[in-house]
Amino acid sequence: MASGLRVAKADVFEYQAFLDGPSEPSSASLGTGSASVAYDDAAHTLSLNVTFTGLTGTTTAAHIHGPTAVPGTATAGVITQTPTFSGFPLGVTSGSYTATFNLTQAGSWNTAYINANGGTPASAEAAFAVALAAGKTYLNIHSSVYGGGEIRGFLLPVPEPSSLALAGLGALGLVASLRRQKR
Repeated sequence: MASGLRVAKADVFEYQAFLDGPSEPSSASLGTGSASVAYDDAAHTLSLNVTFTGLTGTTTAAHIHGPTAVPGTATAGVITQTPTFSGFPLGVTSGSYTATFNLTQAGSWNTAYINANGGTPASAEAAFAVALAAGKTYLNIHSSVYGGGEIRGFLLPVPEPSSLALAGLGALGLVASLRRQKR
């Protein structure tokens, strides 16, 4: 590029979570759910696809929390909109939700999270991206029975198809090697 312009490379980072009662402190719920999250660092968007069923109470809120001190454990403050994602189905025991948030907009964030992380949506997004990649964020759904949260799950990276294929080949090689050793 003779002009000295640089082309920005956009990445979409995909995460998923299995939501259940045992993952939520103080919940004995048998409810379950799943969440798929796509974070686009160039478009500055966060896309959510959440499904849930079998809640003990009716939904009162849903959002993403973080960062926890240790990946995959503990609790933390709310990162995204409070009290709930805009348009999330409330007053139900099962349902689904799909939305995309513009992370450059202050309304996509909990104001306290923005203030604790540099004071701007851009600085909040940067902190969120780090927490998300480190496994220190979780999505939970609150209900009328479990006000502190009925079901939750930590957001974990979705393996790339090539990584899955490589892992599958490795497993096949291991099985073949074990079979040869038994002979």
